[in-house]
Amino acid sequence: MATPVEMPKPGEVVEECLLARWAKAAGERVSPGDVLAEIETDKATFEVSAPVGGVLLETFFPAGELVPVYSTICVIGAPGESVAGFAPTAPAGGRAGGAAATAAPRGAPAADASPTSGAMSPRARRFAREHGIDTSGIRGSGPGGRILEEDLRRRLDASSQAAPRPTTPIADSSRAGGAMPATDLGGSEAALSPLRDTIARRLRQSLASTAQYTLNGSADATALLALRGRIKARARDLGLPDITISEIVLFATVQALRRMGALNAELRDGRVRRHDRIHLGFACDTERGLVVPVVRDAQGMTLVELSTAVKQLADRAAKGAISPDLLRGATFTVSNLGSLGVESFTPILNPPQVAILGVNAIEPRVVRRGDKIEIADRIGLSLTCDHQVIDGAPGARFLGVVRECLESIDSLCGLDV
Repeated sequence: MATPVEMPKPGEVVEECLLARWAKAAGERVSPGDVLAEIETDKATFEVSAPVGGVLLETFFPAGELVPVYSTICVIGAPGESVAGFAPTAPAGGRAGGAAATAAPRGAPAADASPTSGAMSPRARRFAREHGIDTSGIRGSGPGGRILEEDLRRRLDASSQAAPRPTTPIADSSRAGGAMPATDLGGSEAALSPLRDTIARRLRQSLASTAQYTLNGSADATALLALRGRIKARARDLGLPDITISEIVLFATVQALRRMGALNAELRDGRVRRHDRIHLGFACDTERGLVVPVVRDAQGMTLVELSTAVKQLADRAAKGAISPDLLRGATFTVSNLGSLGVESFTPILNPPQVAILGVNAIEPRVVRRGDKIEIADRIGLSLTCDHQVIDGAPGARFLGVVRECLESIDSLCGLDV
């Protein structure tokens, strides 16, 4: 009997995945556990394995297609067995197999879709509310006609494009005696990948839905560098992980949030919720782009425990094997560009969080100590807050608490090194 294989749901909030690559082609024999395809969310890569052995009778989506979760992507069975009835009703941009029913163009309704709007995903419902979209008459592209966030984005984009735009006449430079503009600049051009497009949409939404401002400051890095030096020299002898400067800063940030919990909060539907538990997100650069793993319940961790957790999550993220559930739920985020020599930058909020801390390079600076002018190593700090929740003075006070924690890190970390 033929067995359908569905697009899995690799995370609580994932509604569709990119079918990145087929590892098997229609007509090939497969064994249980063989990798059939690689799929991607906007944060991680996963493999889809064969649940049974047999012949891969049909594939319903081409590589590069965004596929709603739980859609049938292929069928395994005996040679010559019919795949009738297995073709997905969700729309797709095409198909890689041969005998299945032709799929509708991406974004078009399925043949049996209701002319009125159907069930909506939670993300779609929130998006509609935030942008004031009338959902009546929308035909969802999700399984069973479910309206997805992407359906609403298409409607919003269509309304924007339909609006008249003012035009400005372009002067003819040849009449003014100037050179004609170049028409061929060489190089290449490509559309944003689905994953980059998702990241771009989220950043635009962040800036459009919040009132962001950034405060810049610095902290004396003398104690921080001294602790890092002692750990590096004695980590092996003491059985410690090689705790990095970035991990020490994360630990200091947790201690600051424990003292000033107003920034460990979220703004949802006009209501501010402060959290006792600290789920700390940290920006992580990978070959596929920026991801933000989350250390849960960081408020109760020692420096060693936090360092170990960060290393494990960063390793999974770098390999593209991290679960989407480990990339969500942060209550506060830290982005560290100091190792790249950045002296100051503007971190962008990840709503519904109300603040994000940017960590900059450690640089020698002129400082006054009493009556003396000295040179001291200082670490730059950039704090972005949502002015809807956090005013400038509380933001500045929090930045001061982070500074105090970094400058007294020896007493806070509890390490005898």
